[in-house]
Amino acid sequence: MLQTIIEHHFPHLAKNPQLKEEIVRSSELVQIKKGDVILKSGTYIKVIPFLVSGLVKIFKEDETGGEVLLYYIEPGESCVMSMTTLVKDEISKVKAIVEKDAEIVIIPAERALKMARNYPKWNEFFYDLFNLKFDELLHMVEVLTFSNKDRLLLEYLQKEATLHKSKKIQSTHQQIAKELGSSREVISRLLKKLEREGYLLLKQGLIQLVD
Repeated sequence: MLQTIIEHHFPHLAKNPQLKEEIVRSSELVQIKKGDVILKSGTYIKVIPFLVSGLVKIFKEDETGGEVLLYYIEPGESCVMSMTTLVKDEISKVKAIVEKDAEIVIIPAERALKMARNYPKWNEFFYDLFNLKFDELLHMVEVLTFSNKDRLLLEYLQKEATLHKSKKIQSTHQQIAKELGSSREVISRLLKKLEREGYLLLKQGLIQLVD
């Protein structure tokens, strides 16, 4: 089963037969529920996760306990920050929370380090993933720096709709504010502005994007 999962969801890693076999021998498939924390800020990396299904969000925490959404981990991806932190033997600076019930292939940290030393395909996978997530972060910085907040909010909602495959987004104003590093009052005001402009409809506990 694990071999089929690796071949289907992580084809780049499966191109090297020895690496694929090493991953199958070393890994475990686990089911994790929505809301579970799979990586805590300030802790050492114990496993490297590879997402098979579901959705994971990566947050940066500040000194006051506030959180800002950095990027998503989608099926077929891993946590590039986990691997980078593991290689540098540092504690994690990010937090990972399961957004949607997930299946995850986990590989113990010491086995992941061995694969990084022995298999170029492993490093290529993470280099490509790093470039992808770095581009996402650059886009976020661009929006935050050069754009108004309603554009940031609209792009966030559009991303959520795409990832959840639904234009109906079940999220509170407080939750959105937390992920965007804003306040509930600001988010509520911006949502009403976007509704007036025809981008969405606000319902009880629901935000529906309009085509």
